[in-house]
Amino acid sequence: MTRGKLSLLFLLLCLTVFPSVALASEAGHGHGGINLGEVLPLYSCIPFAGMLLSIALFPLFAPKFWHHHFGKISAFWAAAIAIPFLIAYKGQALYEFLHIILADYVPFIILLWALYTIAGGILLRGSLRGTPVVNTVMLIIGTALASWMGTTGAAMLMIRPFLRANNYRKYRTFMVVFFIFLVANIGGSLTPLGDPPLFLGFLHGVPFFWTFNILPHMLVAVGILLVIYFVLDTYFYKKEGVTAPVEEGVKEPLKVEGIYNFIFLGGVVGAVLMSGMVKWGEISVLGVHRGVQEWVRDGLLILLGVLSLIATPKKLREDNDFTWFPIQEVAYLFIGIFLTMVPCLLILKAGAKGQLAFLIETVKEPIHYFWMTGMLSSFLDNAPTYLTFFSTALGGFYPGMAEAQAVPLLIAENNIYLKGIAAGAVFFGACTYIGNAPNFMVRSIAEEAGTPMPSFFGYMLKYSIPFLISTFIVISFIFFV
Repeated sequence: MTRGKLSLLFLLLCLTVFPSVALASEAGHGHGGINLGEVLPLYSCIPFAGMLLSIALFPLFAPKFWHHHFGKISAFWAAAIAIPFLIAYKGQALYEFLHIILADYVPFIILLWALYTIAGGILLRGSLRGTPVVNTVMLIIGTALASWMGTTGAAMLMIRPFLRANNYRKYRTFMVVFFIFLVANIGGSLTPLGDPPLFLGFLHGVPFFWTFNILPHMLVAVGILLVIYFVLDTYFYKKEGVTAPVEEGVKEPLKVEGIYNFIFLGGVVGAVLMSGMVKWGEISVLGVHRGVQEWVRDGLLILLGVLSLIATPKKLREDNDFTWFPIQEVAYLFIGIFLTMVPCLLILKAGAKGQLAFLIETVKEPIHYFWMTGMLSSFLDNAPTYLTFFSTALGGFYPGMAEAQAVPLLIAENNIYLKGIAAGAVFFGACTYIGNAPNFMVRSIAEEAGTPMPSFFGYMLKYSIPFLISTFIVISFIFFV
């Protein structure tokens, strides 16, 4: 194993066994203290804005510096919020940081590592050449897979064959962007396995197959974007005037190697589903309570990733252009994003009592839920954003009623509101590189493969605003007006 592989694996193992050596700290659990979300000022979100601007601007104006020091920049912004926050709010601040690390970041990075590792052991060989038709079919396949193996799993499985099929093409940037739109985001709309906010809804009482209610919304979005993609790909294909560099008579037939890794992928899906369906009690880690089944899931994911590393020949991964840099970049950057995001999430969760009350109080109609959930999900973690507006809807329609009774009523009587929340949380994740975890990983893999990718703002201004936002406006008029 390489040094990078060993260090990352050691980190994941430490995170998993950590509960056995940690005890609860009642003072840090937030009991008896003030509600931080109600007292935090908006300027406490400045480090989060600084983190986003660093991701947006450094690769554009100082790419070499960024490439070598992005981990230090992430650490700087994390310290910029952690130090004053801990000084001001002590135990409560410590609890919030520990909670987002142990309950959110740890399972997040373990799941990504497992999927990235396993999918990197599956290699599609053969003379597959990226014509407009072939590319569109690959996008359809990836989009269909995303709801069943997660957007991250589908993206990691499909991105390398997609890039390899188009390695002879001159204009490839738009291809990867539409791959992010469809496979890494919108494709995960149909089941709780597809995207974290839907899984969170499942844990809070939304039936597993309820998400098929947003199938029409997904089909409209996918249909519009695929048509746009096919038109663009056809235009650039003709403009390039090149043909696939394969001589007649020497075409290599398509074949998949490392197919045993599909068993490990199935294990990942099963482990995630298990963690949402069983209750084995809780373990308290430094005051942060997590279910035993969640730690078991994380351990299983690491085991599955290790088994993939053992079972897959090194040569196969080399042929698949597999490196550890994309997952390392995500791990370093997202710890900074998660930590600097803490004040923003606390203010958002405070609802009408927080500094973002002016936003929460404007959310009344289904279209408001769709757009507000979506816009915040583009920059914040879409899972807590989903839960915030899910709770807002429950409280607005069924105040004082227990969640177990309120959720079935919301589905039966005000289904359209939940559709707006679910579709907004999943769809809008494609609007920025940080809107959903696989976005950044796909970008990093594409750049490693030699495909130039737009900057943070370039991605938004050139692609997501003209194509995605226009699509969402159409969806709004069809389903939410």
